[in-house]
Amino acid sequence: MRFSILVLAFLSWLVCPYTQAQTPNTLSAQEKKEGWKLLFNGQNTAGWRKYNAGRTPVGSSWRVDQGALNLNVPTRAGNKAPDGGDLVTDAVITGDFEFKADWKVERFTNSGIFFFVQEEPTYKNVYDTGLELQVLDDAIYEGAAENKHRAGDFFGVANARVRELQPVGSWNKLHVIYRKNTLTVMLNGFTIQEHDLTGSDWKQRLSASKLKDAPISKGKFTGRIGLQDWGSSVWFRTIKLRKL
Repeated sequence: MRFSILVLAFLSWLVCPYTQAQTPNTLSAQEKKEGWKLLFNGQNTAGWRKYNAGRTPVGSSWRVDQGALNLNVPTRAGNKAPDGGDLVTDAVITGDFEFKADWKVERFTNSGIFFFVQEEPTYKNVYDTGLELQVLDDAIYEGAAENKHRAGDFFGVANARVRELQPVGSWNKLHVIYRKNTLTVMLNGFTIQEHDLTGSDWKQRLSASKLKDAPISKGKFTGRIGLQDWGSSVWFRTIKLRKL
């Protein structure tokens, strides 16, 4: 009986090899064929820079830790880490796209991933221009009334439909698709946001938010992707994108 179980397990692996874990910060042959590109190579911060700082090198608080892009803040540092700062991609993303990333947090981490960031002097802070998807330890808001500030929420704009987070210290898997003006967000396999960015509901949400004067409120759905420094440790890996 034991031999039969082992044989069945081996045959299952042969039939479904894709179920095996993929090495972080790599692309499979199929992904390369589909046009995926890594935005983080797992070795250094190439392809990223400090927001609105020209070619200023990435601050030393951002480091590579065991193949992850880590904002290293051993002691919470208010709103910004010493020699940190928000990061944005060198590349400007235009048109429809698909984006994936893994993220994890420690106790009481507050961070975010931004989309449609415009790097202009007019916008002093990355959150003045970018649509922020919250990366968070929800324990920060334990006992508080429902708000739009928890993990998976678009900060100040829209709540996640469901909250299915991995425990603090474990990796969460994010998948974002922007296609034909529809923005869809999946976290750990669950669809948590879906919005028509040209629809009246979305426009009303933005007009009532801090992004009411941002380019995204005027229908500009292009820009950089950003990672937030909010003075607490966070890790990102397997950050990748493909044009659709």
